[in-house]
Amino acid sequence: MWKLKIAEGVDGPYLYSTNNYVGRQTWEFDPDAGTPEERAEVEEVRQNFFKNRYQVKPSSDLLWRMQFLREKNFKQTIPTVKIEDGEQISYAKVTTALRRAVHFFSALQASDGHWPAESTGSLFCLPPLVFSLYITGHLNSVLPEEHCREILRYIYYHQNEDGGWGLHIEGHSIMYCTVLSYICMRILGVGPNGGLNSACAKARKWILDHGSATYIPSWGKTWLSILGIFDWSGANPMPPEFWILPSFLPIHPAKIWCYSRMAYMPMSYLFGKRFIGPITPLIEQLREELYLQPYNEINWSKVRHLCAPEDIYNTHPLIQDLIWDSLYMFIEPLLNRWPFKKLVRERALQITMKHIHYEDENSRYITIGCVEKVLCMLACWVEEPNSDYFKKHLARIPDFLWVAEDGMKIHGLSSQQWDTSLAIQALLASDLTNEIGHVLKRGHDFIKKSQVKDNPSGDFKKMYRHVSKGSWTFSDQDHGWQVSDCTAEGLKCCLLMSMLPPEIIDEKLEPQQLYDAVNILLSLQSKTGGLAVWEPSGVQDWLEMFNPTEFFADIVIEHEYVECTASAIHALVLFKKLYPGHKTKEVDNFITNAIQYLKNVQLPDGSWYGSWGICFIYGTYFALGGLSAAGKTHTNCLAMHKGVEFLLRTQRENGGWGESYKSCPQRRYVPLEGGRSNLVQTAWALMGLIHAGHAKRDLLPLHRAAKQLINSQLENGDFPQQKLFEVVESFEISLEELLHENYEEPNFGEVEETFVIDYRPFNRPKEEWWCKEFKVNDAATEGAMPTVVVAITSTVENLEKIIVALVQLTDRLTI
Repeated sequence: MWKLKIAEGVDGPYLYSTNNYVGRQTWEFDPDAGTPEERAEVEEVRQNFFKNRYQVKPSSDLLWRMQFLREKNFKQTIPTVKIEDGEQISYAKVTTALRRAVHFFSALQASDGHWPAESTGSLFCLPPLVFSLYITGHLNSVLPEEHCREILRYIYYHQNEDGGWGLHIEGHSIMYCTVLSYICMRILGVGPNGGLNSACAKARKWILDHGSATYIPSWGKTWLSILGIFDWSGANPMPPEFWILPSFLPIHPAKIWCYSRMAYMPMSYLFGKRFIGPITPLIEQLREELYLQPYNEINWSKVRHLCAPEDIYNTHPLIQDLIWDSLYMFIEPLLNRWPFKKLVRERALQITMKHIHYEDENSRYITIGCVEKVLCMLACWVEEPNSDYFKKHLARIPDFLWVAEDGMKIHGLSSQQWDTSLAIQALLASDLTNEIGHVLKRGHDFIKKSQVKDNPSGDFKKMYRHVSKGSWTFSDQDHGWQVSDCTAEGLKCCLLMSMLPPEIIDEKLEPQQLYDAVNILLSLQSKTGGLAVWEPSGVQDWLEMFNPTEFFADIVIEHEYVECTASAIHALVLFKKLYPGHKTKEVDNFITNAIQYLKNVQLPDGSWYGSWGICFIYGTYFALGGLSAAGKTHTNCLAMHKGVEFLLRTQRENGGWGESYKSCPQRRYVPLEGGRSNLVQTAWALMGLIHAGHAKRDLLPLHRAAKQLINSQLENGDFPQQKLFEVVESFEISLEELLHENYEEPNFGEVEETFVIDYRPFNRPKEEWWCKEFKVNDAATEGAMPTVVVAITSTVENLEKIIVALVQLTDRLTI
């Protein structure tokens, strides 16, 4: 059986940690572990996933949950509650549902204080790891038989009905992921017509029916060229000379988004070397299997711009293709001839590897993410197969692997710190400190130990890095990369914990460490008032015109985000309250500018676009929370009023909310099919309405949502997994808002904009409309308060969100 190991690692020549591996999570297979009953339980959840794989594509992450609950002998002793039709929700029933969720969730805490969770879903991440290990000859040592079996399970279980694979587990089939998955299966020993339900045969048919592997997008052309299944002359140039360009040029590495920078850095090294892996019999077979014509007859120069229509999300402008053609026809031939090859190309390759080694060392060989990890590892092997650099990379591969009932997958990047800081806030909000004090203490200890203590080494600005001291990462301290909203949530968590009795918090974070975190947030605000994620934004938007990928948009430069901005407002408002004398002017200016940014980017329909979750519900929830933390309400802020109206319009008949992932690429609100709702999104929307003070106007939408949450709770206190709801796992917490059943007269002295509150509850007859009669600029509305019925909602991986929604409801039921 598989077992999740927590915070394990021994310092040696190839593995080391900055905080004794706190937050590290790795999987180990023990063939002798488990009773027959436990093994049968694991097999049962695997088969259940497979049978329902086309209905619910994300896993419920059950293997480690079963392990933890078994190890802790958890038994849910609090009885189940249900809300019947026509029944009014009572404080007692909401509190019972809340306690059941809190006790279950507390049992899932790891020994070092964090909450494990998978952060996966992209289907282009795992195959390159297999490719690199195959090329370097380390496949069997790093991924023994049981690992390979689980990797194949993951590939099989997420194959679409048409035989292909999508960019992510919910997506339509595309050439990129279908070709990568096919090659991965073949490398792992599956025959050309083999695999579960003839997976390989179906995949190859899909590939050939859609034009063959010549239509794979640019990243695929790179990987196939590395493997020797494509020719480098069929790929657009990625000259390593980019990394030695002078800084005064408008296009310079320091101006590129860090994830793209770190991906194209090793890509350009491998391109500059024209590296090709060993041409094995399998590679020769793949050359025959993936194309419609003989491999040696393909005109590679004519396939450089080919891309399957299914893969195209970002269309290249003509000027970009002209640049690629110029590099291909004129610059590259020049750089590969004497004396330029000696004077320029070799120097560029050396500088590129210097940057790769720097990034590797400063992330303890975790790198910024899984795409970059595999490329940097391969570049180190190409430079020197027996180098310590490569061996250090091998030692950190287990940090990326994850096992669930749908098989073994690879983290984009683990989310330990992000999940834990929000989990602690959710538990704090439950007001059950007397029952879960030990859980809070462990979580607080993890967060304190996960704060980044130093900036990147040496002259980090010369290496295109930003300050990181005082920040929190998305995963753990070893990762080292500052993240703005993770820093904001970590800071907020520590501030909230500092207000608890000393027997709970043990030791507070030192004031200077709080100040360092504030400095990070202040440094990441742009001129627009918005907050970037990793590094300051502000570079010219026109650089996005040179985005070389076909299936991603907005990856060339850093951008500002609604979610990050809102999280920072929350944190700095609380910091200002507890530390009013520190950088008062800077903090005030930050909050003012951030509020204005949120107003400026609100869409005409009242929503906000969320970039790290799905999508308009997610962004609106964050924005309303941030504005609320800054003192804005539906009575003094038009943006709040419009945001509430958006949420009310999109509430489903069953009281919940449900938004499709298609909202993200289409950039318009797309509801889930069939009138369905999603528990996590329902919790987001419910909290957004509470943030905005909507309970002072009409309780019915909140109660309908609450009923959904309560009645969806499972026997053990958990909530069921549903369709994909997040781009990157995230959620937010509010502790301030209280739900008053009696409407409070608005303070018109605080109204900052002139508008009419014309409130018509969604899907409600006119006789149930309600709002207090008042005037704003001589415009009046009136109505009557309706009778209300109550409700509640929740979900699986983001149980924290449901806990907070339940908390906020109980607060209001006590008023």
